[in-house]
Amino acid sequence: MKKVAIQGGLGAYHGIAAENFFEEDVEIIPCITFKDIFSTIKKDPNTIGIMAIENTIAGSLLANYELLKESKLPIAGEYKQRISHCIAALPGQSIHDIKEVQSHPIALMQCTSFLDSLPSIKVVEHEDTALAARDIAAKQTLSTGAICSVRAAEIYGLDILARGIETNKHNFTRFLIFGNRWITQEIQKDEVLNKSSIVFTTPHSEGSLSKVLSVFSFYGINMTKIQSLPIIGHEWEYQFYVDLTFPDLERYHQSLDAIRPLTSRLQILGEYPEGRQSEL
Repeated sequence: MKKVAIQGGLGAYHGIAAENFFEEDVEIIPCITFKDIFSTIKKDPNTIGIMAIENTIAGSLLANYELLKESKLPIAGEYKQRISHCIAALPGQSIHDIKEVQSHPIALMQCTSFLDSLPSIKVVEHEDTALAARDIAAKQTLSTGAICSVRAAEIYGLDILARGIETNKHNFTRFLIFGNRWITQEIQKDEVLNKSSIVFTTPHSEGSLSKVLSVFSFYGINMTKIQSLPIIGHEWEYQFYVDLTFPDLERYHQSLDAIRPLTSRLQILGEYPEGRQSEL
């Protein structure tokens, strides 16, 4: 059984995405923070990491790009998980009994329409959706609901008071799967590599980024995402995180050779198969 480190508790969307990606049960290693995932892998090099990188509503998790870059652990794959929230509470309670709702800030943001329909409810931020459910169950907290996954509600013995409470029903989170190189090679065995994530900087001069993008266009490389982050200690200079898809691995490698003279600190975060997406 594969060991997978996640941010959050049992029943968190990270764990659900891990099971869907591997299409089997996995041993979940809960971590408090995203940084703890990398510490867990350092302690046990055979552990696989999975981490959210962007959401269709909340956008990119910018700090996670930096964690990946600094770790130098290659990306092995990706999975786009449909995020559907429920509100759950201790057994025997109804939605009318709930005076307070706890969840992760992003989950709360994704359920604003539902929460707006209950104006008298106090909204409290929690470090994790699943851990909010766990804490309510452990402390037997009455009149308090957790916004979490159905899986988390079931794990911690809570009653589901309402399902599908997210405002946007096309709410997906993209997760990256990563680990030490031998782990990546095992995961990617017999897979076709047609996507990559890279990071680079360009000279602080006019047209420097457009030159790089022109090279990708020439080689038929499709840029699916570009995200800029400031370089600490270098005012008004930026590094660019870019996702690329390509039909031909050799042409992609040729494009990287072509942009190297135009960039500095070019780093390949991973080359991997374009990920599947869970159903609506």
